[in-house]
Amino acid sequence: MSSAFHGGVQFSLFGESHGKGIGVVIDNLPAGEEIDLEKIAEFMARRAPKKDGTSTMRSEKDIPEILSGLFEGKTTGTPLAAVIMNTDQHSSDYGNISHIARPAHADYTGFLRYNGANDPRGGGHFSGRITAPLCFAGAVCGQILSHRNITTGAHIRSIKNVQDEAFDPVNITAKQLDAVKSRPFPTLSEKAEQEMREVINSARENLDSVGGIVECAAVGFPAGVGSPMLDGLENIISRLVFAIPAVKGIEFGNGFSCADIFGSENNDEFTVNNGKIATVTNNHGGILGGISSGMPIIFRAAFKPTPSISRPQKSVDFKTLTPEELVIKGRHDPCVVPRAVPCVESAMNIALLSALLEQPKI
Repeated sequence: MSSAFHGGVQFSLFGESHGKGIGVVIDNLPAGEEIDLEKIAEFMARRAPKKDGTSTMRSEKDIPEILSGLFEGKTTGTPLAAVIMNTDQHSSDYGNISHIARPAHADYTGFLRYNGANDPRGGGHFSGRITAPLCFAGAVCGQILSHRNITTGAHIRSIKNVQDEAFDPVNITAKQLDAVKSRPFPTLSEKAEQEMREVINSARENLDSVGGIVECAAVGFPAGVGSPMLDGLENIISRLVFAIPAVKGIEFGNGFSCADIFGSENNDEFTVNNGKIATVTNNHGGILGGISSGMPIIFRAAFKPTPSISRPQKSVDFKTLTPEELVIKGRHDPCVVPRAVPCVESAMNIALLSALLEQPKI
């Protein structure tokens, strides 16, 4: 099983949803970088379940225990390892469905891939629970980026058919990106927040779920970072974003909207702004030819509705090949999108720092 990322930053995720603990080992971090553990805890809390009906009732504090790589508040340059203990597992919720394929889950494919040896409880290593150590890695990388005046941030762009305001792709500021991080429900518009909460709660009451879109941006990232073809910034970011289990799509800048307009409408004309080359618009999302242009980097990630719903569903027992009616028990998010916002931000942080460290002259 490959749960490792290799680049300017390297890391490996480990653990299962209902195992003893989950964690991450990060290598290639620059030495001497100050890491504020209180800010790490604040970042992790953004991903943690809320008590407002929009997320799972599973209660995990998600306090990372640093095992190595940090001394007197600074990175040592050696592997930074952290473990997060699981404290609120209800493994009995999965005893009756260990070999029944839950729709839209990896139970059946995981069984095939690992010859039935995988841990099926709560999705095992395929679970969204593994995004907790991903967020730890992203929080660390985010602090190192901030030392270089690079700021990232994300918000809920939509949930089902409710839309939030979009980031301004040209004029988004670090102050605006930081401001949305302090909101308990990360939208730019309070009206959108209220409507999204209603949609989520309605789905929960109907034993159903909803999906949505997270929009993420970075400002202050220098131009000229990245590579063409297989190691482009879009490639790196996309690979890390797809490490978040519920992601089903990603688009940069104008994304799929490019297909519906003329080149004259999509092209970003160049100008000089405060002595620097810039573009008047930012339909390219800050990346051209896999390389940063100096404009804000901006993308959107689409999340499927939470597959674990309490309605009866048709399935099969993949050991006996017999039909089964499945009712999923347990504690699940009616919508993963609000808690996924820091996960998407983490993917951006790791990708950008990794790209920077591969071009240290920048």
